[in-house]
Amino acid sequence: MAIELPDDLIALQQTADEEGRKLEHLDDGEREKQREAWFEAAAKAQAAVTAWARENELNRFDVEKALRQATRHPQGEGGA
Repeated sequence: MAIELPDDLIALQQTADEEGRKLEHLDDGEREKQREAWFEAAAKAQAAVTAWARENELNRFDVEKALRQATRHPQGEGGA
């Protein structure tokens, strides 16, 4: 069963992923501030996943899995 995810949910997850990637190139002082931004973005994405799954009577884990697949491994990217 494929889950059709709304664009706003995908955008929230992409923002959280982008905030997390920013940590890679920071020194310790900057890293802590960025970690807070990442956690906040991730919390918003998780809350949206939970709410959307509940509204659509879907398993939250399945929605999160589909969302991560859609944002981190989009179809048609990189391979057979």
